[in-house]
Amino acid sequence: MNIYDTANKLAAELKQTDEYKAYKNSKQQIESNAEVKSKIDEFDKLRVEAQKAMLKGEANANELSVKLQNLYTELYQNEIAKNYLEAEMRFSVMVTDINKIISEAIKDVIG
Repeated sequence: MNIYDTANKLAAELKQTDEYKAYKNSKQQIESNAEVKSKIDEFDKLRVEAQKAMLKGEANANELSVKLQNLYTELYQNEIAKNYLEAEMRFSVMVTDINKIISEAIKDVIG
């Protein structure tokens, strides 16, 4: 089996995981609810903005973090948004873990 076959097999197996299925399902629910979708989009935009500000040491980083936390709290009040955020986190953790496993296996050449 060549490496690309292995990668394709991994991709297919990822789609069979509970994490993937829950994330996909919750994403579809978000897509069908314009109000919640708008809030999630706002949250994602603010999250990136806050991360950039923190990395750059900008003065408004704390203010953005507070806004982000407030919006997160608001989203968590909505069952659809809550399910989406939790599913997104579980899926992201799984993908990050897989990336770590691969990186660890090749660290001797990538540093």
